[in-house]
Amino acid sequence: MTVVTRFAPSPTGFLHIGGARTALFNWLYARHTGGTYLLRIEDTDRQRSTDAAVDAILDGLSWLGLDWDGDAVSQFGRKDRHAEVAQQMLAAGRAYHCYASPEELEEMRAAQKAAGQPVRYDGRWRDRDPSEAPEGVKPVIRLKAPQEGETVLKDHVQGEVRVQNAQLDDLILLRADGTPTYLLAVVVDDHDMGVTHVIRGDDHLTNTFRQIQIYNAMGWDLPEFGHIPLIHGPDGAKLSKRHGALGVDAYRDMGYLPEAIRNYLLRLGWAHGDDEIISTEQAVDWFNLEGIGRSPSRFDFAKLENLNAHYMRQADDTRLVGLAAPRLEAELGRALTESERELLTRAMNGLKQRARTVVDLAQSARFYVAARPLPMDEKAAALLDGKGRGVLTDLAARFEAEADFTAAALEALVRAFAEERGEKLGKIAQPLRAALTGSTVSPPIFEVAELLGRAETLARMKDAATAARG
Repeated sequence: MTVVTRFAPSPTGFLHIGGARTALFNWLYARHTGGTYLLRIEDTDRQRSTDAAVDAILDGLSWLGLDWDGDAVSQFGRKDRHAEVAQQMLAAGRAYHCYASPEELEEMRAAQKAAGQPVRYDGRWRDRDPSEAPEGVKPVIRLKAPQEGETVLKDHVQGEVRVQNAQLDDLILLRADGTPTYLLAVVVDDHDMGVTHVIRGDDHLTNTFRQIQIYNAMGWDLPEFGHIPLIHGPDGAKLSKRHGALGVDAYRDMGYLPEAIRNYLLRLGWAHGDDEIISTEQAVDWFNLEGIGRSPSRFDFAKLENLNAHYMRQADDTRLVGLAAPRLEAELGRALTESERELLTRAMNGLKQRARTVVDLAQSARFYVAARPLPMDEKAAALLDGKGRGVLTDLAARFEAEADFTAAALEALVRAFAEERGEKLGKIAQPLRAALTGSTVSPPIFEVAELLGRAETLARMKDAATAARG
């Protein structure tokens, strides 16, 4: 059997981080088995579905690197096929017309609630002759669901789950206006697209029992199912807006790398021993449905940041410059020059060692391309007192005379300078750091000086000393 999985989001908003994990699991299982991964946009809710939401989903999946096979399918575009299947069940006696009015159904539900009974359709048109139908009422088509026995689901994640058929009512297949319901459309699409494995959130578990009954009514083979526990927030409640960013686009804006998101989401509900850092290549090689846990996972931003920091250190320097540049340009209010991009590329190895996100990276890189005189933060400015200014003035003369303007040579020079004065290295290096970066925290300061070059380094040292006097 060739495995066929699918991701089937509703385009009513951005790509939720939980949906991204579902997409990842489907993508990984298809890639692991050499199968096919399909994308279906479940846009039958025409009032809530928008083109902008479709674009956001496609953009989010592309950014995550979860490429789908073939073209994305629109569920709404297949509505005639869905209606055709409903008519087939009607003709085979597996479905029936229901002429109950909305008012009738509302009265039925109210009576059930008042009696403390479960609210479900009571089958009032299940065995009635259509000749009794009231005039001018357009009927819906309902599934004639089994009323006795039980429906059994053998789930890759949840194990064997059983539901008494008496608890499931005759669901609507086709509305009075001829449009299909979600439950029908999903089954028809999965069958027609040859889906062999349905991997989705366990909030769909109730739907699955109803969908199994549609499969059975049509005499179709069931796909295999795997229902994944939902992601919870740090407080143990279902992940919601109050827990922070939910859309994949928001995580991109916060400066996370797609490979870090993939790794984090993989470990958020799936395990391979004690491995925490799992490359995409390893994930494709190792992924199976048996590794999915039954308990909900808690989203932890601290863990995500630590993982992202790892992938930042591994990332290509040119790529990181490309990611940080738009943020820097927005802050500077101008485009970076080619020489500034080259400088940042050479500086990137030192910068990325401390950055947890691309946002951090852009902030820490700003001093390299900031206009003189360099702005100073409060701690840096405090270092440039009378003693600090004197250190910079004397040190600038030594730097100007130094023939070998490299990090190693400059470090040796400063160490010798500190010994002459009977000072610790930090007492000399920290005013220098403040002058060159405007901060007390930076990549190794001698590396910074070499990257800035003699002219820019001396200019910044003199600026700092002069500004402090003023």
